[in-house]
Amino acid sequence: MIAIVDYGVGNLRSVARALERSGASPRLVSDQAELGRANGMVLPGVGAFRPALDKLSAGGLGRRVVELARKGMPVLGVCLGYQLMFERSEEHGVHAGLGLFEGSVVQVASAPRLPVIGWCRLRQTEWSPLWQGIADGAYFYFVHSYTPAASAFAIGATEHSPAAAAARANVMGTQFHPELSGADGLRVYRNFLEVCGAG
Repeated sequence: MIAIVDYGVGNLRSVARALERSGASPRLVSDQAELGRANGMVLPGVGAFRPALDKLSAGGLGRRVVELARKGMPVLGVCLGYQLMFERSEEHGVHAGLGLFEGSVVQVASAPRLPVIGWCRLRQTEWSPLWQGIADGAYFYFVHSYTPAASAFAIGATEHSPAAAAARANVMGTQFHPELSGADGLRVYRNFLEVCGAG
């Protein structure tokens, strides 16, 4: 079972539909015990960092996500869910994150306007199982005003985001939305399912 962490933030249904199209049987999960029975989890998110983190932390769900990730459960953060995995964010003040990746989330500095909305070419800066079958330079769909700064674990970059994707063993994340990124986005989800042993 692939768990979609349900903490009341994000486009949960579109993520679920994309995972279904990729061959999974996803389940929206907000219960800590049920989360522990999953083969892997997706941490989605849309909105602002601090309110999202407050909701994720309520009742200890965020702490459970970190615990399971550190025990080796595959986790994929998407958009704001990816940002929450970092140590801190500078969105509307400085706020601590989950700390699964070192570094900070900062405002996009190189875009003519914010938010960055639309298709961006992604350069694969490091090999990752997420890129299996995906051409370097493929386009993915982004909607964001903040992004992780340069990271030692970056596996993909765009002109607006030096760490548009990152991976550290079983912990992975994308600033783009795979569920909105056509065939290549679905392939990212299928590749994640393979990592989970659920492909």
